[in-house]
Amino acid sequence: MPERAKILLVDDREENLIALEAILSSLDLIPVRARSGEEALKALLSTEFALILLDVRMPGMDGFETAAHIKRRERTRNIPIIFLTVVDSAPDYAFRSYAAGAVDYLAKPFDPWVLRAKVAVFVELYNMNRRLAEQAAMLRERLTAELPPGEPTDQAAVLPELSRRLTAVEEELGRVTELALGSTDPSLTGAVSDLAKRVNHLRAGFDALS
Repeated sequence: MPERAKILLVDDREENLIALEAILSSLDLIPVRARSGEEALKALLSTEFALILLDVRMPGMDGFETAAHIKRRERTRNIPIIFLTVVDSAPDYAFRSYAAGAVDYLAKPFDPWVLRAKVAVFVELYNMNRRLAEQAAMLRERLTAELPPGEPTDQAAVLPELSRRLTAVEEELGRVTELALGSTDPSLTGAVSDLAKRVNHLRAGFDALS
């Protein structure tokens, strides 16, 4: 069974972390807590995350500074960040959030359903990318491997399983595309478009192999 995706929850207030975990409890993911920007950066050194929910207002290193460190690191720069802050924040907070590399910005109190839906889409994209990478690696092995003499059935045994997995990825892409329909978020629509190109490329490679 594949490992569940992890998302990083960053907030200096315990009650906010508890609330976020409750909102996301119905999703198939593992929430990881961080009580400060420094703690978040430390967690990112050893753990792979599908998404970061980042509070803007924190003592010491605030959300903007934390995001800047995340985006400077090669290993973490592509992790999507959703900023969370109170509704009476400075009017330029939304602009600063997107300038810092966030894919979205939500003001508290936010609609739990909206947050859950956004998280679900990004986690699904993350899971699809992982599965697509696995299928691409398997296909590359089949394209480059030379079958030993006397074993003509080896490729025939592998191709049906590869075809089944690739079809499953294509079906998942269809579901994610439906979820992203109507979105005005260029980061989300761009990610879906890029994923579709990669799936089509993988399908073309498989068709050439078979």
